[in-house]
Amino acid sequence: MRPLRNPAIQKAVSFILSQWMRFCYKTTRWEHENLPLAEEVWDQGGGVLVAFWHSRLGLAVAAWPMDRAQKMRGLISLSADGEFLVKAMARLGIDAVRGSSSNKDKKQASKGGTQALRDGLRQLKVGGLAVTPDGPRGPAGVMAEGLPVMARMSGAPVLFLGISAKPAIQLNSWDKAVLPLPFAKGAVVWDRATYPEGAELADVVSEWTARMNAVEARADAITGFKSR
Repeated sequence: MRPLRNPAIQKAVSFILSQWMRFCYKTTRWEHENLPLAEEVWDQGGGVLVAFWHSRLGLAVAAWPMDRAQKMRGLISLSADGEFLVKAMARLGIDAVRGSSSNKDKKQASKGGTQALRDGLRQLKVGGLAVTPDGPRGPAGVMAEGLPVMARMSGAPVLFLGISAKPAIQLNSWDKAVLPLPFAKGAVVWDRATYPEGAELADVVSEWTARMNAVEARADAITGFKSR
């Protein structure tokens, strides 16, 4: 058994990680851009999709005001590694919708993706759903169809989130994950879209990929963070 898949170790490490992240969020000097786009969605209530690349999962919670915005849940994979993220994110206020669309050749993963779609659409009737459209295993920066499919089926608005911090730790993982450090300079950049009526799915994937890259690049430009 891998150590981080041991339930007791998962619980302990997720507690330490969540406390560290909370401390880093509070001590970071955040700059916001295009905030009214998000505020309008928060004020109107109802379902909303929030999309950011998997590499910024360790930062993204800081962008969502728990005391003002819709209750948020996160789409997290059914894998054992996903269980570790469930515990850490729950401690930061983000409960999970389980399952993903990865590993389509595996029957169980396919079932998980189907159930996640159902649960995600149910969540979008009442609140927010955070999605990393290149997760849980990549390729990094390549959008799967799940995000636009849910936007089309639900009619919910989509908020693209670009978030950055410097200094930060960048892991040597498949997604080059960025983890916060305390007393950093941070940036949160928003963009907003809805699924265009009658649009081809492939065209939406291409456009939304470019818009996600744009908000992340803008956030990095504000902080001076340079991804490897």
